[in-house]
Amino acid sequence: MKDIAHPSNIFWQDDEPLECVSVIPELANTATFTFRAPSGALFDFKPGQFLTLELPVPGGTVHRTYTISSSPSRPRSISITVKAQADSIGTRWMLDHLEPGMRLKVTGPAGWFTHTDFPSDKYLFISAGSGITPMMSMTTWMFDLGTEPDIVFVNCARRPSEIIFRQRLEHMASRVPGIDLHWIVKAADRFAPWTGYRGQINQLMLGLMAPDYLEREVFCCGPEPFMQTVREALQGLGYDMDRYHQENFQAPTPNEAEAPALDDIVPDEDTSAEITFATSGVTARVAQTDTVLAAAKASGLNIPSGCTFGICGTCKIRKTEGDVHMVHNGGISEDDIAEGYILACCSNPIGKVTVEV
Repeated sequence: MKDIAHPSNIFWQDDEPLECVSVIPELANTATFTFRAPSGALFDFKPGQFLTLELPVPGGTVHRTYTISSSPSRPRSISITVKAQADSIGTRWMLDHLEPGMRLKVTGPAGWFTHTDFPSDKYLFISAGSGITPMMSMTTWMFDLGTEPDIVFVNCARRPSEIIFRQRLEHMASRVPGIDLHWIVKAADRFAPWTGYRGQINQLMLGLMAPDYLEREVFCCGPEPFMQTVREALQGLGYDMDRYHQENFQAPTPNEAEAPALDDIVPDEDTSAEITFATSGVTARVAQTDTVLAAAKASGLNIPSGCTFGICGTCKIRKTEGDVHMVHNGGISEDDIAEGYILACCSNPIGKVTVEV
């Protein structure tokens, strides 16, 4: 494709195929594909939106949706960054076969997950894995405006070497003080010391990374279990969830009306619950917003406790019946939870609950 010295003033329409002009490896099984319009048309979209690609895989055409990782502030090309999973078909074909010069049918842009529709002086971007792509687009847009943004940017990955866009984001953050980067990893890379955050994102980390989180508009993207953890942490901290926005990177929604409703359990102070302390033979009626620990103390029972914030694990007890809403900060393992254990200090009873106390 010829370079267009003076691009057309028209904007690209999705009845024109796009031509791949570059493929940049990012990490293992991850690459950025950049496209241009053969006509020289410019790209007009909102940062955070997505494209749907028609991919000629063996066995028939498939359609796959990818968030745009480039910014509309750089309108002469458009990029997507894709990561192949174990069961990927379309993405695997792209990584193995899509090369510069090839043309694809592409539709879009579409999607409602964009900070431009929710103006704020301060933003908190939280992502995991390839959920970082819309955050990259939105951050680049604000960086390119030339004014100082106010973004706390949090990304979670398995290892430091698996953080997509790390170098590019750190470069932007080195040029303006308003991009505050935080990485959370499950484990360090071998022979590479890591001094940052480790483990699963939690309330304590959020409070340390963004002490003024109550003042920020939150955008979150990643697998649903990850986003549920973020939602529960924010709800437990008293965040106004009307200012929370999310996009599942596996299935972006065309518009906000089609986004799945969030059915998280949020304890209600006007709804009662019943806790039976089986060993002591005591039953207490409490509000859902009361913790099991608070209910025990009010009933004259003693559950050993320490931090009262779900960190130390001192108040771990076994639940034998019922459901609780527990938002902990690392003080209990998934294996313990699977075996029925809870932390009394951060567990709210839902309905009738029985514990071994």
